[in-house]
Amino acid sequence: MVESMACGEGQEELKEQPRTDENEHANEAEELPLNVLGTKADPPDEPQKRWTWKWSVIFLCFYGFMAQLKPGEPFITPQLLSAEKNFTRKQVTNEINPVLSYSYMAVLVPVFLLTDYLRYKPVLVLQSMSHVSIWLLLLLGTSLLEMQFMEFFYGITMAARVAYSSYIFSLVPASVYQKVASYSRSSVLLGLFTSSVMGQLCISLGGITYGTLSAISLGFVSFGLLLSGCLPWPKRSLFFNQSHLEEERRIAAQSELDKIKSDGKAVKALSSSNSSGCTASWTNSVFIQMLKELRNVVKVHNLRLWSLWWVFNSTGYYLVVFYVHILWNHVYAATEQKYVYNGGVEAASTLLGAITSFAAGFVKIRWNVWSELVIGVITAAQAALLLLMDTTDNIWVCYVAYALFRGFYQFLVPVATFQIASSLNKQLCALVFGVNTFLGTILKTIVTLIVADKRGLALPVHSQFFVYFFYFTLLTVVYLGCAIWVIVHHYRIQRQEQVPTEVTIPVELGAVGMPASETDPLANGNTVKT
Repeated sequence: MVESMACGEGQEELKEQPRTDENEHANEAEELPLNVLGTKADPPDEPQKRWTWKWSVIFLCFYGFMAQLKPGEPFITPQLLSAEKNFTRKQVTNEINPVLSYSYMAVLVPVFLLTDYLRYKPVLVLQSMSHVSIWLLLLLGTSLLEMQFMEFFYGITMAARVAYSSYIFSLVPASVYQKVASYSRSSVLLGLFTSSVMGQLCISLGGITYGTLSAISLGFVSFGLLLSGCLPWPKRSLFFNQSHLEEERRIAAQSELDKIKSDGKAVKALSSSNSSGCTASWTNSVFIQMLKELRNVVKVHNLRLWSLWWVFNSTGYYLVVFYVHILWNHVYAATEQKYVYNGGVEAASTLLGAITSFAAGFVKIRWNVWSELVIGVITAAQAALLLLMDTTDNIWVCYVAYALFRGFYQFLVPVATFQIASSLNKQLCALVFGVNTFLGTILKTIVTLIVADKRGLALPVHSQFFVYFFYFTLLTVVYLGCAIWVIVHHYRIQRQEQVPTEVTIPVELGAVGMPASETDPLANGNTVKT
């Protein structure tokens, strides 16, 4: 039904790629405050510690792969519309699916805060338990309320993806952030691809029912729940657990001071200063400083542009992903399960998305000049694909258009991630991505309430896709308009810098000297004469 963010998706998925200082500048980096651009360098790893976090990363990537093995996921909508569940298309479109957006918005902020406060692992366990609840309800549930609870738990699993995305950075030093981020992202994509292919093979070649496929998915997610309980527990996080580390450093420093000075007055002064520092710890905490720093982020054009893209384009993207399976059922209602190719299409679109994400890393252009134009052109292509999906009667055309739509979006995700993350430290980067995701979730919920919910317009799926087409068209007009202004402004400034004016050219009254070319000596020692 939906894809993993980190990215997701979101979020799809948070893939911070913060910069680290070189070794020769490590001492200067240690004195920088946390709210400046850049990130602190980590101390060198001992060989034993290095192998410890390497095994932790390997196990976490294995967990990320296994957590995506839900072969019945692409077939949830066909199962709800089939004779096994016997829900109508209107019920699925206007009463069941909207609960996902509401649940996601309701739990996103609490999960985001609890993820850091509880140090990731409990939230991953909660995500695995929600996965088990989803497939239990799909396997045993029959009423509309039970299916709405199923979507509620689905929203929890989506919100908890931030725990997996940021967990891996708490295990490793900053020097390998980019490498381990690629490992975790690859494991998730490989799991999604394997899951979709497995589901399609079970339906088309195995001839099993949707209920049996749900039972297989339940077995995989139950194994994922066991794996989540075996994950290592990090000792650090981004915001809330800094005081614990500071307390350890304080105790160590005090013990050293006791060895040097045995004067009781000095110790008393030290304890009083510590107690006064604790009262101001909240106002001077990293989290509060990051919130204050967000005001400066909004003023930076590049960060503002890509954050707005993250909010508005991800909203349209996930609305399409949530409802495209209902559109496929409307375009071609297969009479036999083996002719439902949702799993194959999801596998192909995931593979195409991985290819375009990889290709984005090799695009070398001046993003400060051409960002708006690239975004506008890709958004225009997505709008055209949505119109094609909404008007075609050929299911294969609809499949291909959907795969291309996802591929275009996945191409810009790593670009946006790099443009945002490369200029910020990891704390502020995580906060910016969290705020962007939350704003996009609010917008998605508003659109769902107006367009899809039975308390709103309750539009059928074809009308919804026309609204999404209009939404992307409006974004295209805005992006291209901004692109024209930025490009014209850039070349106007460049022309003014290259063409000197009369004011900047000094004029001297007097004899005009001979050009250098007329007085330079030739190879034989003579000079050029006119």
